Amino acid sequence: MFTGLIEAVGEVESVRQTDAGRELRIRAPFTDLKNGESIAINGACLTVREFGSGWFDAAAVVTTLERTAIGDWKAGTRLNLERSLRSTDRLGGHIVQGHVDCVGVVAAVERSTDALLVDLSLPQSVEPLFVLHGSIAVDGVSLTVNELKPGGLQLSLIEYTLRHTTLGDLKPGARVHVEADVIAKHVRRLLEPYLREASALNSLDDFSLDH
Repeated sequence: MFTGLIEAVGEVESVRQTDAGRELRIRAPFTDLKNGESIAINGACLTVREFGSGWFDAAAVVTTLERTAIGDWKAGTRLNLERSLRSTDRLGGHIVQGHVDCVGVVAAVERSTDALLVDLSLPQSVEPLFVLHGSIAVDGVSLTVNELKPGGLQLSLIEYTLRHTTLGDLKPGARVHVEADVIAKHVRRLLEPYLREASALNSLDDFSLDH
């Protein structure tokens, strides 16, 4: 589990295809890594396979590549890094699992007086998971939904976030990892049977009126 508070910005040093999948060597400042530990890399939870002074290796399998933008990463790509949460840590952001729900697309970027406004286009299937001023993780960063828009939402990025993450690099067309609040996902799952039942009843009512 993670909190969406970025510890460091790393950089892809090399990419190669191995039996483990698409293997990435990432430059990072961590000095006490362990093989097998989890790191959220742009919000996608991956496992440390090997590590050394100033670097670690992680690999993405086919399923992960299908659900993320990791296939776009190449040497020089900058990445947000967060190590897994200790039970004694403060939960400064929100509960982030490192499970990417969808890949969003940056629709617009606009400088406001004291923030950078970023509009994201999202798949229709995930739109109900977001509420105004609710939590969202974008490329692993814990953020607040600034505004709901048709087909997506808007983020307001403060100066601290721009300095300590890669989000200041976003341009229209960029693809980003999006994770919804896990509580919202559980609520929607629990409500699904009732929503299906309500939909079926409405269909019957419509049929009765037509006939």
